[in-house]
Amino acid sequence: MRAPGGELEAAVMEQLWAADGALTVRQVWTRLTAARPLAYTTVLTVLHNLFKKGLVRREVVGRAHAYQAVASREEHTAELMAQALAGSANRPAAFLQFVDRISAEDLDALRAALRQAERRQSQP
Repeated sequence: MRAPGGELEAAVMEQLWAADGALTVRQVWTRLTAARPLAYTTVLTVLHNLFKKGLVRREVVGRAHAYQAVASREEHTAELMAQALAGSANRPAAFLQFVDRISAEDLDALRAALRQAERRQSQP
C-alpha cells in the first residue's frame, strides 16, 4: 500500500474515510467542490490513481464506479509508519527520534498502546 501523493489525493482519501460507504466520483467531487473549485475529471483521475496504487477499491454501481478506502485511516497511518521504519538502518535511533518529537499526550497514548500490544502477545 503506497501513500497518497499530494494534497488532492489526501483530500479525496479524507472524503472516503469520512463516508459511511462507497462514494461515486460525483459524490466525492460534490464534497470537495464545496471548499474549492475542481474539475470533475480531475477527481476522476485522482480516484483512478488511488485505485491503481491499491489505496481504494471500486465497484460498479449502475453506470458509475463507487470507491471506498481499502483500509481505515488508522490502518493506513500504521502502514505508513511501518514503511518509514523499515527504511531506517537503525531502528532504535529512529524510535528515539520519533518519541522526542511527539507530545506528552501522544507519548502516553503510545505507552498505553505498547501495554495493550504486550498483553495481546502474551496471550496463548
